[in-house]
Amino acid sequence: MRDSNVLTSISLALFASLLMACEADPELAGEDRPTADLVIHGAPVWSADREGDADAVAVRGDRILAVGEHQDLAAHIGPDTRVIEVNGGRIVPGFIDNHTHFNRAGELLLGINLLAVSDDTAFRQELTEAHRRMPADSWITGGLWGAYEAWEHGDGQGDGEPPADAYNPDGETLEAVVDDRPVLLWNWDESLWLASRAALEHASFDCETEGVECRNGEPSGRLSPAAGETLRDKVPEKPFEQRLAEAEVALERLREQGVTTIHDITTPEQLKVFQHLHREDRLTTRVYARPTLDRWEALAEVGITHGFGDPMLQIGGLKGFVDGIMGNSTARFHEPYEHIDSRGQWRDMMYPEGNMLELLKAADAAGQWPQVHAIGDEAIDHLLDLYEKMIEANGPADRRLRVIHTQVLRDADVAERMAEMNLIAEMQPFHAIDDMRWMEERIADRSRWAYAFRTLDEAGVMLSFGSDWPGTNASWYPANPMQGIYAAVVRKTLDGEPEGGWYPEERIDLETALKAYTANNAYAEGNENLKGRLEPGMLADIVVLEEDPFAVDEMALKDIDIRLTVVNGEIVFER
Repeated sequence: MRDSNVLTSISLALFASLLMACEADPELAGEDRPTADLVIHGAPVWSADREGDADAVAVRGDRILAVGEHQDLAAHIGPDTRVIEVNGGRIVPGFIDNHTHFNRAGELLLGINLLAVSDDTAFRQELTEAHRRMPADSWITGGLWGAYEAWEHGDGQGDGEPPADAYNPDGETLEAVVDDRPVLLWNWDESLWLASRAALEHASFDCETEGVECRNGEPSGRLSPAAGETLRDKVPEKPFEQRLAEAEVALERLREQGVTTIHDITTPEQLKVFQHLHREDRLTTRVYARPTLDRWEALAEVGITHGFGDPMLQIGGLKGFVDGIMGNSTARFHEPYEHIDSRGQWRDMMYPEGNMLELLKAADAAGQWPQVHAIGDEAIDHLLDLYEKMIEANGPADRRLRVIHTQVLRDADVAERMAEMNLIAEMQPFHAIDDMRWMEERIADRSRWAYAFRTLDEAGVMLSFGSDWPGTNASWYPANPMQGIYAAVVRKTLDGEPEGGWYPEERIDLETALKAYTANNAYAEGNENLKGRLEPGMLADIVVLEEDPFAVDEMALKDIDIRLTVVNGEIVFER
């Protein structure tokens, strides 16, 4: 079977094991065993569906060559093979994040993120860092200061009123840091605005301008909401080079956290950035780009249907919107909220009456995959009605319909209905441990059916997990999959509250959560035969965890770091 020179270089025991491997795996049989470019070994492999023990993965080109015991893969090791022994942890498929807003994440990472800021010291520190990072001629905008301060005060109720003693910086704090840079910042609910001298001069704003606060005949930097919005409209278009810089820092964060694919709500401007990076071989995370549902016709006119592109960058599903969000109490419910006389709002795509159904039917008939946001219990029920009517109108097809967020079910019967319709629950587990701060104040006992992971799973609904990175105007949602897995398995805040977990009956097991971040997401995007599992022939997207999640205390899940990230067979991050 092998020439005598090779036989003399291995032990009889290894030869026996190789013979057994050849019998089990025809790819290993024969004289011409392909040589691997990379072999990772030294930790148990969780492949998503493979049976049997394995502690090694071999890669050739952009594909997985073999998975098994290291001694069985030795025949694939040649003089140019890079062999990495990781000495513990766990080897898993690359994580797939089902919901990101990549452009916003890049803005906050390169620019300024003030969500947790509510005092001058922190404000100056964050502004100083942003001033250092940003290109010299660029504007610093946004910030969204005071979000967590508002929740701590019991505000943040969606009524637009900050706490009476909410942090409100002025121009002196700003000018001490930014020199001549134009800066326009606003707080989390856009009720407070702050502009630098350079920004005011750009817009020709002075003490005669309505909405500009002045002291001693000079602008203080504070603006009314109306003046702030007017000035924001005058901010120059962001240079392409700045968009590239934002993308680079966002990609770096994803590499560090083992995210090898994102399902991104992609703007046209961001798609141009992805295309540029892809052409230059600088795109280190796969992108399943999701334009909005109202763009179906423009795509159809040029023949673009679901999956157009290549495995690194493709057009995915089209995102629709039924209702608002919980953060500002606009998610749509059957009954009013507890704190305001409102049941929430329908989104613009719902109007005129019947518009959403027509969008769904048209996009589906054109070969697109609608994937629609629905958060409140009435919104979810209504979306299921719409999906049923769409399917009835267009007939059977290979469509992977998602309920984006699936946050609050009316009851367990909704999960059964979703299962019967083969719908996918696209959820973001970190939402649960962040929203628990205030959800019961708003919807009381209905919180029992919030983030009903176990109810959905036991009903037979496929769970799809992700982050919603970087979050909303009121929260920061990390892209870290291990924190999302922790949230689904433990249902406690990062500091361990409440004891026993928030509605612990909805906790799920670790394996289910891992599948929701890997194989299930590959299926949800229609690429289950390409990625999401560690099997021969699959794309070589691999992550090595520093610790084995199956061997640590559940509270430690959130703290597990990434040792190694491989995308397309290339090592893109190594700790």
